[in-house]
Amino acid sequence: MGEASVKAPETRTDTLSPTVSEARPGPARTRLQRLRAPRRPRLWFEILLIAVSYWTYSLIRNAVPEQKEQALRNADWIWRTEHQLGIAVEKTVNHAVDSVTWLIVGMNYYYATLHFIVTIGVLVWVYRTQPGRYAATRLVLFATTGVALVGYYCYPLAPPRLMTGENFIDTVLVHQTWGSMASGDLKNMSNQYAAMPSMHIGWSLWCGLTIFALASVPWARVLGLLYPAATLVVIVATANHFWLDAVGGMMCLAFGYTVSRLWYGALPQHLPKLPEGPAGPSATAVLLSRLRGARG
Repeated sequence: MGEASVKAPETRTDTLSPTVSEARPGPARTRLQRLRAPRRPRLWFEILLIAVSYWTYSLIRNAVPEQKEQALRNADWIWRTEHQLGIAVEKTVNHAVDSVTWLIVGMNYYYATLHFIVTIGVLVWVYRTQPGRYAATRLVLFATTGVALVGYYCYPLAPPRLMTGENFIDTVLVHQTWGSMASGDLKNMSNQYAAMPSMHIGWSLWCGLTIFALASVPWARVLGLLYPAATLVVIVATANHFWLDAVGGMMCLAFGYTVSRLWYGALPQHLPKLPEGPAGPSATAVLLSRLRGARG
């Protein structure tokens, strides 16, 4: 009887030890879970990350060699391909909109400003209202932008307004509006032959889909979908992009969503709106949950 009382605690410990071992993941798995778990973003880190990322993006984009001859040959190929597909209407749209001064001037400023303002605004909105989905949403944007750099390097492309012999109108030069990094006095500060893919479309479609998926107000969701549609008209009317540049931007965005889906295991809108904690459920919480289940 005395022996049994001594061995009883050992038997109980042996029974519980596998459960404890299962509930306590290895260090590598714990780090991975912490990286993937929805968490409340830190403002100072996000500002720093976005600033450094955009600086790096601009540096790499503008460091890509401006292969003028190749870029013009690629533009001619794109233009011929669009003619074969029956969608080569960029010049018609460009000339038609340019004939309405107030409209084209408004589009010039739209092209130069909203690309940044709306994108930053959507990031701030998600950060403030749905912090659990912020990191996944931001990853979509970052991955989209990152893969676009590959396109700029591998496929230099002149925008329609720089093509020779096609009579496209450079609306920024004609109407003397400010803001374009690819025209006027600012053209030497930006790679003019980085038109494929169009990040005006990649970013605006990211904004539109994010608003549509996460907003609860119907009119906001409608505006979200109208924004990339309006941007598509603007990039064509100002002769900054071909239709097929927009397709390239959409493909980059699809890549961005794929990366985010693989990393977080779900699309941003399917993640919890508010994070449960900085690192998700602890090993202790997992253990208690399993013990309750065993008792049940």
